[in-house]
Amino acid sequence: MATYTDFSDVHTNLARPKTSAIITVRIIKSFQYRTERSLVLHDIDLETTTVGQLKEISRQAIQTQSGWKPYRNVELDTMKLYAQAHGAKTTNLIINLDRDEWILDDDSKTLADLGFENETEISFFNRELYEEFKKNPETAW
Repeated sequence: MATYTDFSDVHTNLARPKTSAIITVRIIKSFQYRTERSLVLHDIDLETTTVGQLKEISRQAIQTQSGWKPYRNVELDTMKLYAQAHGAKTTNLIINLDRDEWILDDDSKTLADLGFENETEISFFNRELYEEFKKNPETAW
């Protein structure tokens, strides 16, 4: 019988070193239709990987991994923090529309400099489509 002492007291965001983190990238194809797919990246070195490199790693995975064909024609140019492990999440299922300061505009910043930890979730999307959706955040099925 398992007891509460069988579980670690270490939070998942601290369970892995910053040199070997797991990051979830929410690849957004359509805001209106809530079309997104999560790309889980393992062993990301948060201390040396920049925003620009993370974008390229994500684009490369979409182009080369199976199951991503519907996403290959989307021009992905912007990343935005979605959630940190053990942090509050937005009620919007596709992206947090508030907190535009969470948009990662500087491709030269390292992920550690931006406060990334293990199990950080970010959104990767087309900025023009995002701005249009913000003006009229209606979803369709």
